[in-house]
Amino acid sequence: MLVNRLLLIILCLLGFNAQGQDFPNKPIRLIVPFSAGGGNDAVARVIAQQLTAELKQSVIVENRPGAGGAVGAETAARSPADGYTLFLGGIGSLAVNPNLISKLPYDAIKDFEPIILLASAPSVLVVFPKFAAQDVQELILLAKKEPGQINFASNGNGSSAHIAAVMFNSMADIDMVHVPYKGLAPALNDLLVGRIDLMFSSIVAILPHIQAGKLRALAVTSEHRTPLLPGVPTIAETGLTGYQAGSWYGLLAPAGTPAVIIKKIHDASMRVLEQESVRTQFASEGAEAIGGSSADFAAHIQAEFQRMQTVIRAGRIQID
Repeated sequence: MLVNRLLLIILCLLGFNAQGQDFPNKPIRLIVPFSAGGGNDAVARVIAQQLTAELKQSVIVENRPGAGGAVGAETAARSPADGYTLFLGGIGSLAVNPNLISKLPYDAIKDFEPIILLASAPSVLVVFPKFAAQDVQELILLAKKEPGQINFASNGNGSSAHIAAVMFNSMADIDMVHVPYKGLAPALNDLLVGRIDLMFSSIVAILPHIQAGKLRALAVTSEHRTPLLPGVPTIAETGLTGYQAGSWYGLLAPAGTPAVIIKKIHDASMRVLEQESVRTQFASEGAEAIGGSSADFAAHIQAEFQRMQTVIRAGRIQID
């Protein structure tokens, strides 16, 4: 009996190694839990294109928007753990949703194998050009004067845009109304025509509209100003000391994906992130390439989970 068990273990290990050596032998799908056109999608498409070259197999972006990233995350978590389904996870699906949604259809820690932290990007607070407030202090004064009259868009409940705005609401002690959309594109469309007053958004997707004068930037959410918008102050500079928010993007696989496959994808991703052209492309869109080990990414997820738990509890934030 013992010999049979040992033989079975050896055969399984050999099978995993063979699977890893053969991987990939068919196209890989990369699930993005938001619609096309947003910061998540932009990062995913850069990575997918370069991974296709590195792995010699097509990496195809599949947008699965809904429920602030929960729909795409669940789809990825329930997929076969064979390396042919990857997930672009971020602060919303891995740190915010688990602290906001009591019956989340996936476990952000147990259902995924972290592969690599790809990039991070600050958000920017933008308004429709004809909006009355010219800076953050004027916005706060206007919101206090007209509670419940100013609205803000987000790309979904629990998204990084939503949490950034709710943090702003809480710290400024104001009451702006949340209007959630199914992705950045429809939210942006309404903001561009003035149906929505303002929005927090990743710089990755919204910078061209600022440069074209179609939107007006009031502040960035990072600790320091971004070189892309050097004249735009941070929110902390405007008086909300300690305010900091933003997005980050990482690759994950369903739990149970063989370690040899995780390593192959990780190593290919590191080679992609080390390319100057990729770093330049990210920087031009407001994002910074990160990299690091899979263990580094796992620790980052845990730290962000704890940070968001503190923020959400302190601000008594609830899903609309």
